[in-house]
Amino acid sequence: MADPSTFIVNVDLRSHENNLAHRTREIDRERLIVRRGQPFSITVQCSDSLPPKHHLELVLHLGKRDEVVVKVQKQQGARDSWWFNQQEAQGEILLTLQSPADAIIGQYRLVVLLMSPHGRIVEKVDEMSFHVLFNPWCKDDVVYLPDERLLQEYIMNEDGVIFMDTWDYIKSIPWSYGQFEDFVMDICFEVLDNSKEALRNSKIDIESRSDPIYVSRMVTAMVNANGDRGVLIGRWKAPYLDGVAPNRWTGSVPILRQWSKSGIRAVKYGQCWVFAGVACTVLRCLGIPTRLITNFCSAHDVDGNLSLDFVVDFESREEKTDSKWNFHCWVESWMRRDDLPKGNDGWQVLDPTPQELSDGEFCCGPCPVAAIKEGNLGVKYDAPFVFAEVNADIVYWRVLPGGQRQQISVDQRNVGRNISTKSVYGDVREDVTLLYKYPEGSVEEREVYKKAKRRATLQPTESVEPAQLSLSIRHPNPVFGTDFDVIVEVKNGGGDDANVQLTVHAMAVTYNSLHQGECQKQMNNVTVSAQNAHKEVLRFRYDDYAKCVSDHHLIRVKALAEAQGNSLPVMTVADIPLSLPELHIQVLGKAFVWEQLTAFISFTNPLPVPLTGGVFTLEGAGLLSDTHIYVDGVISPGQKVSVKVAFTPMRTGVRKLLVDFDSDRLKDVKGVASVVVRKKYRNTLPVLSGRF
Repeated sequence: MADPSTFIVNVDLRSHENNLAHRTREIDRERLIVRRGQPFSITVQCSDSLPPKHHLELVLHLGKRDEVVVKVQKQQGARDSWWFNQQEAQGEILLTLQSPADAIIGQYRLVVLLMSPHGRIVEKVDEMSFHVLFNPWCKDDVVYLPDERLLQEYIMNEDGVIFMDTWDYIKSIPWSYGQFEDFVMDICFEVLDNSKEALRNSKIDIESRSDPIYVSRMVTAMVNANGDRGVLIGRWKAPYLDGVAPNRWTGSVPILRQWSKSGIRAVKYGQCWVFAGVACTVLRCLGIPTRLITNFCSAHDVDGNLSLDFVVDFESREEKTDSKWNFHCWVESWMRRDDLPKGNDGWQVLDPTPQELSDGEFCCGPCPVAAIKEGNLGVKYDAPFVFAEVNADIVYWRVLPGGQRQQISVDQRNVGRNISTKSVYGDVREDVTLLYKYPEGSVEEREVYKKAKRRATLQPTESVEPAQLSLSIRHPNPVFGTDFDVIVEVKNGGGDDANVQLTVHAMAVTYNSLHQGECQKQMNNVTVSAQNAHKEVLRFRYDDYAKCVSDHHLIRVKALAEAQGNSLPVMTVADIPLSLPELHIQVLGKAFVWEQLTAFISFTNPLPVPLTGGVFTLEGAGLLSDTHIYVDGVISPGQKVSVKVAFTPMRTGVRKLLVDFDSDRLKDVKGVASVVVRKKYRNTLPVLSGRF
């Protein structure tokens, strides 16, 4: 009989086989990473057969100080417990472990014990660890999503598209989630380890990590750095000299790596799509199906009355309270909500952008999308705020000479438009507006709004009688760097001529309505004949608007028409996005894993002024890490500049090469190229010989 003290020669975690079966091979091929609720096997290599009446025991430890200890049962027990079975063959013991579908996610330390017949530890092997993730392929996991096509997009896809600009001129930018890049999983758990809850009581925090509701809420709190050790600091106005301008980021991985390598110091700077992109990376990596959402004409309702109240004040420089964002990004994660009444399962809104406090923290969600559609504002979490983002009415007021406020118009249709996400069928837009709300203007939509208002103990806003005047603003889709015209038209639908004071104010704004400077303003007294219209043409010259337009390249035009008499004024607002040129990317030859590849990137200066300080930023999951290429000297108007970059693909599959160009006068110029990376097979046909 073998000496029991040397019985266990080695323990093989069989990472290659297990990771392939658990769909985690993209994360790591050397370390064991499994998904809960799914069995995996390890091999104990022995010096001899198991001594008589001796047996093996397995113990799991979680936490840096072993805060949670789990004894693995020897046979199948309750569905919420770990268990294993064993088979002996050829000096090896094959152990098959089964985790419960609600197992804690995180890093486990595995201890293998050889026990004597009297319960004494004869031998102990404990230098092994593995990670457990959520399992959306497991029917008993609360994040189970029964559609492989959706799982390939919302868990496995490392490349995304983010929609932005305005509801009537939607553009997209590529985004690299990179959830399977080297050590990103470790950083995701580091994010959880540094939450306030983890630092306050690590044992309770670890035990709570079996619940995706808890984990996702912690992620929304930790992606922003407001009040904790979070990843990103938000900043919505230039300058960004002590950090990176939000529009320069093209992916999540450089942000997460910088946060971790700097000793968990918050990264500067992010805005809503950056916060959402990082959150999507973390949640997909942890195994929760997640997609990024863009809500156009998004309301930020500060006082909770489910309406945006704007005072008609053409001298105001900045929205002091409520505001309407051209677009706002958050994420949705898929999970069952056993903590809520039936009907709240499925997609849940999670918003990591720091806007309002929720239970004392800057986090938001998870909030069921189904509850938002039905106006059920009593469910957890943050339903009134999310409902207002997609459903608030816009109420315009004016201040009378005595100081009283008079309501002049109500817009019931302009909030929550073209709610968008990337399609599972490619880099195109899928409209999900009808998941959030009934069709605008429908009986159901108004009934839901009134129901929500009652829940907020407020009276629904009253509609205002239509005035005889109407206003409209027409504009082209101008390119940044060109001159263009905007037409403001006031129509008189009444039976009498109208003497009208027409005020038009154009200003540069950020996408979330922060004013950056005045472009032009004019006030005219005009007579508009009955059943006729009057047009005013505003000329916008690059030399003028370039002085105040922000990095978001957005001009807001407000028009107010006041007729003499007792009739109410009318107003309208239009946001004009200035489009940017695209980068041209050419990848030469076929791409093979671990073979150098060359790409050429070119850009032509479209502005009538020279550019300096040019820099190209490149990244791509599985292709190359964050890389900067600087352009020396001046780029003259109309000049083409080209750069060459060599890189070595590290993983096979369809990959995306993302490029951003920035300079002193022109920023946020994007480009993307698809790269199909193959495995190179050598000719290994056998040489046949002999007589036939």
